[in-house]
Amino acid sequence: MILSSLCVYCGSSGKVDPKYKISAQKVGEEIARRKLRLIYGGGHVGLMGIVADSVLAGGSPVVGIIPEHLRSQEPEHTGLTELHIVPDMHTRKRMMVDRSDAFLVLPGGFGTLDETFEIITWRKLKLHNDPIIVLNQDGYWDDMLKLIDRAISEGFAAPTDSSLYEVATSVDDAFALLDRQMAVQQTPLTGRM
Repeated sequence: MILSSLCVYCGSSGKVDPKYKISAQKVGEEIARRKLRLIYGGGHVGLMGIVADSVLAGGSPVVGIIPEHLRSQEPEHTGLTELHIVPDMHTRKRMMVDRSDAFLVLPGGFGTLDETFEIITWRKLKLHNDPIIVLNQDGYWDDMLKLIDRAISEGFAAPTDSSLYEVATSVDDAFALLDRQMAVQQTPLTGRM
């Protein structure tokens, strides 16, 4: 399977350490260098805005999907290739999955956690079979990964569930893992939402 569209989940807060902003820019530049289409939440703030701006600056298309109720809290990016304003979060998430070949998780807050656990769960339920890469920059996601390990060790999740995603420690590592996953990717599942 060829990677043509990458969904990026990340924070919308701009009040974060500059190191996360630098990585977000690097992610966007690499997406553009590879001539991929970015699928993301449609915001123009925080890491979301940085990734989108970097992809656009590199000449690649960006598709934003934002729910109507978020527009007052999280201003949409008005310079995108496509901007879809949808009625609710469920529609947003479903559209993001339907338009993506793989998923990259950058540091973020509650929304990013929600999207991450949902996309991992959907893969477990065989609603998709696309690669999921978690960028654990400077150990940002260590506690989430420990929680997953705890769920496995306590019997709430299967031992094989840790293979539903891969963990990268750098932007370069994340794209190397994506390349490897796409090289072995199987046919998309029929249960895809």
